[in-house]
Amino acid sequence: MSYTNENPTVARGDRELEMIPRWSIVLAFVVFAATQYLFHFVMPHHHAISLLPMRLLTSFSWGTALASYVLLIGYVSRDVKRRDMSAGLWMLIVLVLPAGIGAVVYFLLRQPILSRCPNCSTQIDTGYHFCPQCRFQMAPVCGGCLRSVKITDVYCTVCGHDLAKDTTPARLKVYHGG
Repeated sequence: MSYTNENPTVARGDRELEMIPRWSIVLAFVVFAATQYLFHFVMPHHHAISLLPMRLLTSFSWGTALASYVLLIGYVSRDVKRRDMSAGLWMLIVLVLPAGIGAVVYFLLRQPILSRCPNCSTQIDTGYHFCPQCRFQMAPVCGGCLRSVKITDVYCTVCGHDLAKDTTPARLKVYHGG
């Protein structure tokens, strides 16, 4: 299964939401419904009408928190594979450490997403502008300061270099119309 989306009009956040597996979404709904059942039918409560808003608020808060945690576990289960990290170890950490601390630790320590150089197939960080093995240009950069530029820029936003004068690789020139 490919985790990348070639459609540039899709926002990055939407692609991240697609990482949540269906089993996690279904389980989150089940957990939310079970929490509502627990609070409204199983747990003893007073029949005073004045306590109803508090019971509703508490049940929805707990249901939402537990369902969100299930969605987070589903996301981590896919994200850990995409980043070539130990799935078993990180799922254990996320599940065992209380109150979502495991998920916080995961997000602080997770590895960057790696991609492959189209020229030599070396695994490289997605933020690299050039492949460290074959110098293949992965992204448009300024010819003056070698900082990242957008493919639609005419001048470098850092040094003001005229990007049209650069010797842009043919695969990137198509965006400039040259």
